[in-house]
Amino acid sequence: MLTDGQVRKAAPKDKPYKLADSGGLYLYVAKSGLRSWRMKFRFQGKEKLLTFGPYPDVSLAIARDKRDEARRLLRDHIDPSGSRQKAREMAEAERIERARKLTFEQVTRIWHEVQAPRWAPVHAADVITSLERDVFPDMGGLPLDEIDAPMVLATLRKVEARGSIETARRLRQRISAVFCYAISEGTAANDPAAIITKALKPLPKKGKQPAMVKLPELRGVLSAAESSGASPVTKFASRLLALTAVRPAVVRGVSWDEFEEIDWSGNLIGPTLPIWRVPAARMKLILDRKDEESFEHVVPLPWQAVDLLREVRRLTGRGKLVFPGQRHAHRPLSENAIGYLYNRVGYHGRHVPHGWRASFSTIMNERHRPDRAIIDLMLAHVPSNKVEAAYNRARHMTRRRELGQEWADLLMEGLPPAAALLDGPRR
Repeated sequence: MLTDGQVRKAAPKDKPYKLADSGGLYLYVAKSGLRSWRMKFRFQGKEKLLTFGPYPDVSLAIARDKRDEARRLLRDHIDPSGSRQKAREMAEAERIERARKLTFEQVTRIWHEVQAPRWAPVHAADVITSLERDVFPDMGGLPLDEIDAPMVLATLRKVEARGSIETARRLRQRISAVFCYAISEGTAANDPAAIITKALKPLPKKGKQPAMVKLPELRGVLSAAESSGASPVTKFASRLLALTAVRPAVVRGVSWDEFEEIDWSGNLIGPTLPIWRVPAARMKLILDRKDEESFEHVVPLPWQAVDLLREVRRLTGRGKLVFPGQRHAHRPLSENAIGYLYNRVGYHGRHVPHGWRASFSTIMNERHRPDRAIIDLMLAHVPSNKVEAAYNRARHMTRRRELGQEWADLLMEGLPPAAALLDGPRR
């Protein structure tokens, strides 16, 4: 019989060799040095082989236990190699049974809970909201093993039918991620969303975002939106977007702790100058996951924005988010809320939420051509040189504040104060 010392010292040779233990058990030593436990036995007149695993992962004692179990099966006239196949079949049957008990929605919510800490809060909310809106109504209540590729495709076709081609593709990725998670957990056997990529409609060629570039037209967009019956929260978000020309997702996900040097109860502009500091993590989400340190974005706030924030605080100041959704206070405003508002008041295809950035850039560059680099900084168009980006972000704050205030004064000319937007139910 072998000892632990003999097994431990077994070294590779020019040819593979065996070190016999007892009862058919032996250690197989390959030329590469890999050592594994094996057992020869005969069943119904045929010589067969069992492999118990590599050493030292499987110790001598464990290998002997496995050998003894195999010999007990042989005494009962059971093929040990066949019993392993049966065990695999039983495991597969258990997996199928577990899958039948879990619905797609249940698995998705577990997957989302696991993934959410890796994402910015606004993105995490977007992910689950999109699935709740477009996928759960068709597939949410079904067990995983009842969902096939045609069913997934039919669900996404409904999204495509309303013109949301990119959304359909994002949803396919999310459905696929859920099934990959379930496969890893042993509750799904395949990913039906993986094979339908080429069946989806291709993304249309991207053109410029529709944007008004004349001040009277831009005031008209705000006037029409703010005169509509939309929620005050949506109207406030629209106006802050216009005043600051940041990306729409930055406005949607903003929390109250991102604003600094604001006296919430005093004069509009006090002894300190208010700013909006967008954390690097949120800029990272918007800016294609580029270098985290280079993308903290500081926005000098004009007095009109401070006035607006004071009014919004009366509505949503008890929560974390400045612009929460209507259904869930812990989730941000829908990514489509402002765009749908503009569409409803007659600006479909003429001006979109992202268009405020083009409006600001066009008008302010025409008025201040020497300040082009500073205007780019205000739009978070960071230079490719990281050192230059970090340096410039801290410079020109005085001029950036002057340009931002000039833009706000031009845009708000003739429009009512922010308090006029409080014409809906308070949160």
